[in-house]
Amino acid sequence: MARTKRKTASRPKRQPSKSRVSRSQARKSPRRPSRLLAFLKSPVLRRFVLVAAAIAVLFRYGPGLLPLGIAAWQDSLELLGAGLVILAAAAGVLCWVIWQGFSVLGRRWNCFVGGALLALALWGLFSFFSPPGSVLWRATLGGSFGQSIIGSPDVLGGLRVGGLALLGIIFIAPRKLWYGLSSALRGRRRVAVGVPQPRPEITPIRPLPTQPPLPEIPPPEERPVTAEAAAKAVPVPPALIKARTPERPEAPAWQSHREPILTAGGWQLPPIDILDKPTEVELNRGDLEKRARLIEEALASYGVEARVVQINMGPTVTQYGVEPGWDRKYRKVVEKGQERQEEVAKTRIRVDRITSLANDLALALAAPSIRIEAPVPGKQMVGVEVPNTVWGSVSLRTVVETAAFQRIKTRSKLAIALGKGAGGEAIAADLTRMPHLLIAGATGSGKTVCLDALISCLLLHNSPDDIRFIMVDPKRVELVAFDGLPHLAAPVVVDSEKAIKALRWLNQEMDRRYRKFAEAGVRNIEAYNKDRTSADLLPYLVLVIDELADLMMTAFDEVERTLCRLAQLARATGIHLIVATQRPSVDVVTGLIKANFPTRISFAVTSQVDSRTILDMVGAEKLLGRGDMLYMPSEAGRPKRLQGSFVADTEMERLVHFWGDQRELRLSVIDFEEVAEPVSASQRLASAPDPLMDEARRLGGEHRHISTSFLQRRLRIGYPRAARLMEALEEEGYRGPGQPREEA
Repeated sequence: MARTKRKTASRPKRQPSKSRVSRSQARKSPRRPSRLLAFLKSPVLRRFVLVAAAIAVLFRYGPGLLPLGIAAWQDSLELLGAGLVILAAAAGVLCWVIWQGFSVLGRRWNCFVGGALLALALWGLFSFFSPPGSVLWRATLGGSFGQSIIGSPDVLGGLRVGGLALLGIIFIAPRKLWYGLSSALRGRRRVAVGVPQPRPEITPIRPLPTQPPLPEIPPPEERPVTAEAAAKAVPVPPALIKARTPERPEAPAWQSHREPILTAGGWQLPPIDILDKPTEVELNRGDLEKRARLIEEALASYGVEARVVQINMGPTVTQYGVEPGWDRKYRKVVEKGQERQEEVAKTRIRVDRITSLANDLALALAAPSIRIEAPVPGKQMVGVEVPNTVWGSVSLRTVVETAAFQRIKTRSKLAIALGKGAGGEAIAADLTRMPHLLIAGATGSGKTVCLDALISCLLLHNSPDDIRFIMVDPKRVELVAFDGLPHLAAPVVVDSEKAIKALRWLNQEMDRRYRKFAEAGVRNIEAYNKDRTSADLLPYLVLVIDELADLMMTAFDEVERTLCRLAQLARATGIHLIVATQRPSVDVVTGLIKANFPTRISFAVTSQVDSRTILDMVGAEKLLGRGDMLYMPSEAGRPKRLQGSFVADTEMERLVHFWGDQRELRLSVIDFEEVAEPVSASQRLASAPDPLMDEARRLGGEHRHISTSFLQRRLRIGYPRAARLMEALEEEGYRGPGQPREEA
């Protein structure tokens, strides 16, 4: 033991070797050869070398190309003239390009090409002048080369110079040139057509020369006020203050300086500035990612492996795209005394396991309700729609200005802006392809606001020659605001009896249009209006009903029959229906009505029964209200969640006021009181003359006593027909027996 201690104590400490010290010092100290190589590879050195080489080439071969002798200098002047200055500038630009790197040549190639063309035009312009008493008297100021550019010093040469200059400007600034030409042509067209020019800016009113100028009054804090001045102060009357500081009335914000859009019929379409600019609500990205982690943790706590792969922010709800994981099975494997888990099989997590956890996810996220879309159409994920902490509205102008709406507007006149989806994408539709729309929702869910937005969207892009409205508002509150529009075929109908007459008139108008199509040999309204003038065009007719339940209580059979007939046949004639109700029960939204209205919108309802009535599935009872809706188009198998477009009352008032001012172009309205009641089948059968009436008269003249049974036997007809013949004979004066007599 002592020996080992002695050996360890006598063992010397290990000193670092010289090789290790040198290596560590070499690592710490920078390498000088690497700095030299970096300097040799630097772009600054390369550019300097290129510039030096270019200067050397000019000094070496320049005297041969452009000799500096007196005779040679005169020859060079006669050849190039003032173009020597242009060549010197070009050499300077070349050196600058080499110094900056050739990347600037790739980015601004159009400027270099345009500059070269402008230099040639300037060179040619020099050739029109010949300075007397100089070497260039025999040639021109541009030299022989400039003469070759213009060809001849006449009009043709001037056109060549102008063409080169214009081409150079086009290469350098094509957009500015195009905008300048278009604005100049637009101004000339405005003067020619007679459109009033915009008023010049009003300058502040100045005092007349005869009056002395008003003295400058210092501010109160700089003017000392004494007791004598306060006693002598005289109050200035308000009229004098208004006269000295005239106020200029400001124009409304929606009246922009854009050119008015005029239709072929002389109507002026409203500008987009008539709608207010939206204020967007920004969401915190960190809160969204935190919620995504909570969703993953909540699903993992219930034994469901999943991960959030996509977050789509919407105005009201945010959709989290959840990709289902795998359900793995393991077994124990013992190798060399150690146990480990080996994966035997794995299967994809079923979607039902995620959808069944909707209430648990709402509890984990502290959300009022959660809707799960399983799966998201066209994507391999399940959409978990969670309400936002801050709600934002979708302005109608926001959707109208999107590319999705503009694409539909280019091919259809009845493009409508519905709102934005759960992912923030704009949703627009074509009313001619729907072709009818059924809207349902509880009170205060946003149903009437949706109707106002749809009507306002159609009014923005269509004149009364394109579309006419028939509005039915039994509640007398909502649609009455549009009563001053020239688009109305009749004033807003608020009486249920008059609304039924309006439905009858629409049926008669549909039949009349079909007769017109048959005479013209066309199938629909698009083919009929294709080659006709604005005076002969048939406008689209849109029937808007705000409350269907009131009409169904007034005349159930006639309203249902009329609506179903219009929904089945009126599409080709350009008649479309937008029907809304706040009571989506089976006695209001019947099976026939649902079958003929394939496109439906459901706002928040009170129960799953109402949701099944309008959408044939549950889900609408979980909506949040205030414009949150489910939109089910005719071509889709499941509804899509949207935040409906919002239009304020002030925007509607401006829109109605804009169209109401065009009074000189008002159209005639329709009087529904003159519409005749429809004749039933029994009434038509009773009013038509019976072909056996002449035979019954003959029998009445041959026999003294006849009866109903007698006519039934002799004419071989049924009892009801024989009774009608007997009644007709009695009305003509035949006096038969008191009681029908049976004869053998």
